[in-house]
Amino acid sequence: MATGMEEHPWYEIEDTRALESPALVIYYDRLLDNIRRLKKMVGDDSRIRPHVKTHKMPEVCRILQQHYITRFKCATIAEAEMLAQVNAADVLLAYPLIGPDLERWLQLIQRYPKTAFSCLVSNFHNAQTLSRRAKSAGMLLKVYIDVDAGMHRTGISLDKAEDLFNDIRQLSGIEIMGLHVYDGHLKVEDPAERQKESDRQFAPIELLLKKLNQISQSPLKLVIGGSPSFSTHIHRSGAELSPGTFVFWDMGYGTHFPDLPFKPAALVVTRVIDVLDNGTCTLDMGTKAIASEMPFPRAEFLNYPELEAVFQSEEHLNVRLPEGSLSALPKVGELLYAIPYHICPTVALYDHGWVVKDGKIADQWQIQARKRKINF
Repeated sequence: MATGMEEHPWYEIEDTRALESPALVIYYDRLLDNIRRLKKMVGDDSRIRPHVKTHKMPEVCRILQQHYITRFKCATIAEAEMLAQVNAADVLLAYPLIGPDLERWLQLIQRYPKTAFSCLVSNFHNAQTLSRRAKSAGMLLKVYIDVDAGMHRTGISLDKAEDLFNDIRQLSGIEIMGLHVYDGHLKVEDPAERQKESDRQFAPIELLLKKLNQISQSPLKLVIGGSPSFSTHIHRSGAELSPGTFVFWDMGYGTHFPDLPFKPAALVVTRVIDVLDNGTCTLDMGTKAIASEMPFPRAEFLNYPELEAVFQSEEHLNVRLPEGSLSALPKVGELLYAIPYHICPTVALYDHGWVVKDGKIADQWQIQARKRKINF
């Protein structure tokens, strides 16, 4: 086994006889370290609003709360409900409320009055719908205007944001809390160039925020940044930062953003189920076990870093060693430890994650919010 110089690599689990595969494995101490690194970088817990879409686990939310992080961001109503169930103080649903989701949202707000809920709006049609339903329910909905800073996925363009702000102000049943800006397209690898590009893209947002604050009845908040870009916004006074992947990290961000201090804290454990005569071996890590929306490589094998993916189906992944390699193929039944290229959708493939403490399986955490619906 190509384990390098370490006698006991950090990822190695002592007793895996009862560990089914493929399995999602979470390394508790590394998770804590990643949270501490984020807190140290930002320097102000009140400015951290982590996105829970990566982990979807109540236990991780509670650990963040124990580290004095009380504001959260999410992408589904199930994630919002999970946060309410752990008594999160402030929850932003960073997704438009369309169709029956609006009714679910109102029920959730009524069921958990101790949590301050807010959602996004990026067009007047949606704002009118929210206003009408809020008035009929006798409620006040808090919203953030979703601004498109260049990613072109959701949000209103910068040149139209002021008009939307003024139009929404005329509606009853809605209170504008601030602006939401997700710059997920900012993926410049060099940190100095990333900062430079972030400052360039942020300049018109800053002007817009300043202008809107002049006519707003109360100071507007700004929620901005994801895992690749949040560090470029730390110096922006008052901005709330919303990375998500930092808790577990992954191969993709680790490869492209080595300046960020986070370490992999969640792996997929897979077993060799066959070794073929053609020089490949088969793992039980198909597309049902690891995010497969990108081309190969979809994982890095820590104990066999030379392995190359050849073919993947629903239940299987065939791998081989490069030509001329002096390493030996892993044996049937052997365990491989894989860092997913993209951890967020990988987590959503599992019902639970196994928690490792001091090299041993110590707990099992349910990935509760992988469901689209918990109660509401």
